[in-house]
Amino acid sequence: MKTLNAVTTGNTYAGPTCSPGCGNDYTWLRARRPDGPLAPSRPVRYKQAGLSMSAARPRRPKPGRQHGPPQPQTHAATTPAVSWRPLWIPAALALLLLALSFVPRVAGNPVLVGSFWAASAGLLAWLAVLVVSTRRHAKGRALEVVLRPQHYLQATVQVAVFVYWGYFWRPVYDHAWLLVAQLLFAYAFDMLLAWSRREHYTLGFGPFPIIFSTNLFLWFRDDWFYLQFLMVAAGFLGKELVRWQRDGRATHIFNPSAFSLGLFSLMLIATGTTDLTWGQDIASTLTLAPRIYLFLFLIGLVVMYFFSITLVAGSAAIVLFGSSALYSAVTGVPYFIDSEIPSAVFLGLHLLVTDPSTSPRTPIGKALFGMLYGLGVFVLYALLGVLGLPTFYDKLLCVPLLNLSAQWIDRVAASLGGTGAIGDRARWGGTWSPARANLVHITVWVLFFGAMTALGATDSRHRGDTVPFWEQACAEDRPLACQRLIQIETNYCGDNAGWACNELGRHYTTGGIVAPAIDEALAYFGQACELRFQAGCVNLLGGGTRSADPRALDLRLLLREAGPNLLEMPEPALYARACDHGWTFAC
Repeated sequence: MKTLNAVTTGNTYAGPTCSPGCGNDYTWLRARRPDGPLAPSRPVRYKQAGLSMSAARPRRPKPGRQHGPPQPQTHAATTPAVSWRPLWIPAALALLLLALSFVPRVAGNPVLVGSFWAASAGLLAWLAVLVVSTRRHAKGRALEVVLRPQHYLQATVQVAVFVYWGYFWRPVYDHAWLLVAQLLFAYAFDMLLAWSRREHYTLGFGPFPIIFSTNLFLWFRDDWFYLQFLMVAAGFLGKELVRWQRDGRATHIFNPSAFSLGLFSLMLIATGTTDLTWGQDIASTLTLAPRIYLFLFLIGLVVMYFFSITLVAGSAAIVLFGSSALYSAVTGVPYFIDSEIPSAVFLGLHLLVTDPSTSPRTPIGKALFGMLYGLGVFVLYALLGVLGLPTFYDKLLCVPLLNLSAQWIDRVAASLGGTGAIGDRARWGGTWSPARANLVHITVWVLFFGAMTALGATDSRHRGDTVPFWEQACAEDRPLACQRLIQIETNYCGDNAGWACNELGRHYTTGGIVAPAIDEALAYFGQACELRFQAGCVNLLGGGTRSADPRALDLRLLLREAGPNLLEMPEPALYARACDHGWTFAC
């Protein structure tokens, strides 16, 4: 006769277990009751073990109670039976991914539909191979649910960024169904990868921050979206396969999203195919959301409070701000065109480089890690610009290298913290508890951000926002000023500002600050004429280099300060703003 026994130990209810000969047709859940609020070190666990069962453990006799003479204990040998139930989960996810291809957002693009079908077919084929292998070796698969706060809290913060940013840049909301598809793919891929290597899989919110973090910085256009699935797969492969021993346990080396972003950034740079992605648009449209720096600062405090990453983000910001200010003081022009710290970089130092699992553990190590990230972004921005490559890759390329250096940084930090005056000063409050030290670090960060805001280095108007500033800097032959002027006017011409297109035509005609190129000059004059800028038509027909003041329509684009276009601003306020920007004709 089959019997079931319940075993209870401390705070853990182990659920019913089988006595020998019970069979393996049951699935149970094991729940651990936390002693206090959720914390990363005490995840909530639910374990499904419906694959093989052993005899219940005998109760340990309590001290002082007589239970008769001890009897020899025997354990029945059992053969694990194959459990099919967990394997239905990746099958269901793959079919849901296939069903998403019929959503209007996806169905309207045959290439996108093909990407979804190919991803679903690949998952189902992998599952079929796994099922055959499972039957051949008579090995089951186990599923354990672990809900870690660092996963679901970070995912919540990332969703807040998408919601706020997308309200002002609609392609983010249009991307929502594709985010859902990536989550389905990520869960199925992660399960199949784990079960292909072992019998156990831990289910939780882990894929959410990986997918959201990846898409906050890079996603492929619809016609190339199959590469997005490959990028997601690369992140999970790096997490599963590239590991080392750290603090006595095997763990992944790289932040999964940073690993895939860095790898695909290198591939896009090497092949010159950045235009297959929304990367440049993502980096430049965050500022369309009003007060984006303040918003990122506030949601960043949530992550800093719960996971003590303040030293990483704060030290990175301090290095970037200090380096940029020093460059500006020496050269007379900003290092970054229209900010001291670009908004996309500010996002990265809060939600990309701060992964606690792949960064240093010690306080000094965290500070060094953040400083190296700030220095890396600063150097890469200049290097990419010199090479004529998109500069938005600056925040992505250095993170994997820093992850690889995390243990070395901790060793350096330990040597600094244990010797001499440096060690005495670098203990960051050696007698403080970690929670108290983190509150002190957050306080310092709040004060520093307040100082940045007071100096106009966050959401207020930056001097690099004004075209007349760059015209004057170019005339004075300031470093990179003429190159920046061409870049700014190219951006505004792309926004359909006729004045900017005409100015580009003049530059390529005269060859003063760029090499003469008559074909490009005529193309820009033609675009200015199409936008009904009269001087552009005159130059196109007569071959001249006539200039004219911007129209009100042009000013609504030229004065936006990296924010939304000023289509609703009354003309008196518009011209007053133009005067503040240095356009003397408007004063």
